[in-house]
Amino acid sequence: MPHISVKLWPGKDESKKQQLAEAIKELTVRILEVPETSISVAIEDVAKEDWLLKVKKPDIIDNDNNVYIYPGFITKEPK
Repeated sequence: MPHISVKLWPGKDESKKQQLAEAIKELTVRILEVPETSISVAIEDVAKEDWLLKVKKPDIIDNDNNVYIYPGFITKEPK
């Protein structure tokens, strides 16, 4: 606890993904006050042409109750 999943378009090199994962881990430890050994971070590349069906619709639009920050292409009030 917790597991954090990041989805992004392909093109970022492995060192950038590792930096992001480490930064997420550090913030999670600080903010949620959990041990770093309890955190997992997954990063998944999703092709631009698959974004609508694999991310935007299932993870953002259809998962409205769990989204805390919306991307600029969706206008919703923050929680």
